[in-house]
Amino acid sequence: MSDFGAQSQLRTHAVENQAPPLEGVNAFVGDTALRESLVREGGEWAVDRLTALGDVVNDPEHVEQAFLANKHTPELRRFDRYGQRVDVIEFHPSYHHLMKLAYQHDVGAMPWNNPRPGAHVAKAAASILFNQLEGGVMCPYAITYGVIPLVRLQPELAAIWEKGLLSRAYDPRSRLATDKTGLTAAFSSTEKQGGSDVRSNKTFARPAGRRGPGEEYLISGHKWFCSAAAGDVFFIVAQTEKGPSCFLAPKWLPDGSRNPISLERLKDKLGNKSNASCEIELENARGWLIGEEGRGIPVMMAFIHCTRFETVLAPAGFMRKGLSEAMHHASHRQAFGKRLVDQPLMRNVLADLALESEAATAFAMRIGRSFDRKEQDPVERAYARTAIAIGKYWLNKRVVPFLHEAMEVFGGPGYVEDCVMPRLYREAPVHGLWEGPGNVQALDVLRTLGKEADACDALFGEMRQARGGNRLLDGLASELRDMISSGPVAPEHARYLTEKLAIALQASLLVQHAPAFVSDAFCATRIGQAGGSTWGALKRDVDTAAILERATVR
Repeated sequence: MSDFGAQSQLRTHAVENQAPPLEGVNAFVGDTALRESLVREGGEWAVDRLTALGDVVNDPEHVEQAFLANKHTPELRRFDRYGQRVDVIEFHPSYHHLMKLAYQHDVGAMPWNNPRPGAHVAKAAASILFNQLEGGVMCPYAITYGVIPLVRLQPELAAIWEKGLLSRAYDPRSRLATDKTGLTAAFSSTEKQGGSDVRSNKTFARPAGRRGPGEEYLISGHKWFCSAAAGDVFFIVAQTEKGPSCFLAPKWLPDGSRNPISLERLKDKLGNKSNASCEIELENARGWLIGEEGRGIPVMMAFIHCTRFETVLAPAGFMRKGLSEAMHHASHRQAFGKRLVDQPLMRNVLADLALESEAATAFAMRIGRSFDRKEQDPVERAYARTAIAIGKYWLNKRVVPFLHEAMEVFGGPGYVEDCVMPRLYREAPVHGLWEGPGNVQALDVLRTLGKEADACDALFGEMRQARGGNRLLDGLASELRDMISSGPVAPEHARYLTEKLAIALQASLLVQHAPAFVSDAFCATRIGQAGGSTWGALKRDVDTAAILERATVR
């Protein structure tokens, strides 16, 4: 081989013009929009603990565990070697590593362990951060977070379950709850014929003795979808003679025997691979009634209200992670003699994504404030009730195309499993499906605004605080007021209304709190005609340099 050939071969195999991993940067400290939202919405007391969590997100050890937990997915072992039914879900050690990490940082139970102003705001920030590391482990945390208020409805059940569910000591062992240091919960309402229509469910519960709240029932039926099926206690919706009702059914009974809740098969999902979702069969399984018989829908909706909050926080976290990774890659990769981040069209794309991410964060954190104040303030209660459906609808409509665009920044390497983007992209759609898909959310918004005047007052009160700050926002707010006040909005227009309300609420927050170069660009592109139907179609007079500077993780 000639000297030229040898030198060419050496140059060919040299690793050049590749971005290093996004490591050694704190995901909380480096997120200006999240830090400002935390302080603004009342969670400043949690800065130190969120800073500690921010160090976790981009730690290479934990990132590797997140990849492993999705590569080595859960397996169902129904029988032991002696033929005894055991119904155990076996996880790779990486999953337990991540669960332990989430427990240590109190990601799910933070509001219940810290009953103080700003607790749900702090919890929102923690969920946004941890979803950037791995979203699959957030399902059991979301369920446990939502179950606590329901357990407290029955003091006799709270005495058994609350301490373990609030524990910061993760304990993956399958054994009697009283022998464990920490507990998780599973949730199952969906049946083959029902889906979101819980009233059509066939699973039935009959009293084992006395009827009524806190009493024991025997539950029989099939559930087509059980979330976080490795939980120590199952929150189950079943029919009684008086209608749908809610129950807590433990995996292990007080005498040490297995409750007859059979795990039939694990769901092979598009994403959310590290988390175990399962079909279950109940054969006179013992469960204890929460609330009154026939009042299962309101009880379940109190739970869903909490878990829907998680489905708002997750896409906000995914957007921020996708943006951070895309900006990091573009800052190190060169093409045609310039870094990608210095190419005008790439700057346009990244700035557009940054606007969307900041708006999602601001909206999610504002909902956190309403959760904190809803017990004392009826306006905040109305805001929480309505904005959670609006946020779930809109953020989950935006996150999938957002992540696709962020993936394109990487080019071909962004489509390869070595990159974090494929995992984020697969994880994102599930939050638009869980706790009711888009039509359910939009119709919920329509129903609430049509029946409850305080819901309208809460939403438009938020917009009024930004009045005069941007003429495009003022015009959209006026259009929405006229649309709602002119009579019942037709169901086929529910999605249009929900989308416009989401944009108006996001814009009002940015006009009030973000720099003008952010709020003006958001309003011009999301309300006006200065943007396009794809990301990166911002027109002139948008300060991309300032937007990117604000969004950069350092």
